[in-house]
Amino acid sequence: MTEETWLAERFEEHRPRLRSVAYRMLGSLAEADDAVQDAWVRASHAGADEVDNLGGWLTTITARVCLNMLRARNRRREESLEEHLPDPVVSPYDEPQPEQEALLADSVGLALLVVLDTLTPAERLAFVLHDMFELPFDEIGPMVGRSAEATRQLASRARRRVKGADVSAADANVDRQREVVDAFFRAARGGDMDALVAVLDPDVVLREDLSRKRPPTVFRGAAAVASRARAGAFPGADVRPALVNAGAGAVVVLRGRPFAVLGFTVRGGRIVEIDAIAGPERVRRVASAILKP
Repeated sequence: MTEETWLAERFEEHRPRLRSVAYRMLGSLAEADDAVQDAWVRASHAGADEVDNLGGWLTTITARVCLNMLRARNRRREESLEEHLPDPVVSPYDEPQPEQEALLADSVGLALLVVLDTLTPAERLAFVLHDMFELPFDEIGPMVGRSAEATRQLASRARRRVKGADVSAADANVDRQREVVDAFFRAARGGDMDALVAVLDPDVVLREDLSRKRPPTVFRGAAAVASRARAGAFPGADVRPALVNAGAGAVVVLRGRPFAVLGFTVRGGRIVEIDAIAGPERVRRVASAILKP
């Protein structure tokens, strides 16, 4: 077996973890795959002859690639106001796929990814690698050009931001979440405002990312979200149950075309957050497991 073949086999063994790192860093499935592929190119060119900890080495390469991508993304946002909701991980409700389960091994909801998008690239890297993947600060520091103590402060600032955002923890029972989500769709289709408000938390937040040409729109409060849901309930739409980042959600197909992915956070038997992503190409890409015949 050649060294390149050996390294390629070891890389495939580590790929699920590397993709998990990249997804948490970037919030985009396509960009995560690009980052992992870039990491493989760099690793294969460098060779691993003198590497003692292959997993740590590959994680470092992947994290550096993601950091560069985040910095480039931030520059684009400054120039074009580019801003979008993170990609959801979508899998069949009754048959979770191993690849998606591995990607969400520690359950990363869309709400957390939205908060991570508000961090600086260095803060996000420090938080993700330390708090989610338990890398020590003395290994993370060189990636961002900081000392271990300065990197600890980056992660601490990020942690405070996450806690301050009060990211909602969903009810543990996904079947119960599904009942609440189904009640939401029944009420929306029936135009029943009272029933809609009954399944929504008074402080519910709806984030809509409907177009690559404009930033997401946010609706707050049960009345506003109920009105929006009733207005957006298209007659004849095919609503397919799904798991969206391990929680109850749905993929909406309209006149045979992928239309939207909706992820719900249900807490205390009521919906506290809804994330809606639309656009045929994006929905087709992230929800392919649901759209297959």
